[in-house]
Amino acid sequence: MGAYGLFLVSGLAVGALYALGGVGLVLLNRATGVLNFAYGAIGALGAMCAWQVLQWGYPEPVAWLACLGVGILLSTGYGAWIAPGLSHREPVVKAVATLGFGIAILGAMNLLWVVNPRKLTLAMDGISLNILGLRMTATRLLALVAGVVITLGTGIFLVRTRLGLMMRTLADDRQLAAVLGTPIRKVETIAWGFSGFLAGITGMLFGDLVRLDPVVLTFIVIPIIATTVVGRLTSIKVTFFAGLAIGIIESFITLYKPLAPFRVASPFIVAILALMWLQRGRKLTFSGAD
Repeated sequence: MGAYGLFLVSGLAVGALYALGGVGLVLLNRATGVLNFAYGAIGALGAMCAWQVLQWGYPEPVAWLACLGVGILLSTGYGAWIAPGLSHREPVVKAVATLGFGIAILGAMNLLWVVNPRKLTLAMDGISLNILGLRMTATRLLALVAGVVITLGTGIFLVRTRLGLMMRTLADDRQLAAVLGTPIRKVETIAWGFSGFLAGITGMLFGDLVRLDPVVLTFIVIPIIATTVVGRLTSIKVTFFAGLAIGIIESFITLYKPLAPFRVASPFIVAILALMWLQRGRKLTFSGAD
């Protein structure tokens, strides 16, 4: 397959991370009604902390723990102390608040780390596998497998577990959930924590596969949000496949010079076209879930 195979592998890996990030946003939105624009910044800070830990000479598992710990701590902290005060505000107010949180995190990163070229290198980068004639590094395979496994696991969790059902109830009717005895603060904080865990994984792998730069990683949230738009902020299954599709399309666009400048716009072009197709003959809504 030559160059096309290489770009397909690259697109699948990046698309899987878009999908993974989208799952984190959809899960949080279904449980709390918040579209978290700080998701990329949380993952970026986790990746930067992991790089710093590696620079200090600690082994890679410690770097992973640092990244995931930072993601969980930041997200859970916001969910426990800031989000409850905004719980009865309009969705746009909640979203703008997370945007401010993300900008604050980005500012902190720029203060802590001088802007310099950096490389986050994981041990798995040196391992390559031949799958169906395509050579893939273990890191890219991990990104793809993690995206598939976590997406499936999250879907099962929401449908088959008591906590997952409580999250779905919160998304449908917060007041009814409170009347039924759902511990709203506890459930929402757990959702924020799990979203932070996914942000940590996404940031760590993006930092290795794409570029370790606070600004670049912070604004990775833009194509991730595009995947959730295709899934109408509710469908984990559609969000996953949208992430893969966007990653592959982005990768192949770089092969064609006339279209290459529009690569950064491709996620939202895909999102707009998908919504037009899904909503043909119907009024556009963001309700319903798979």
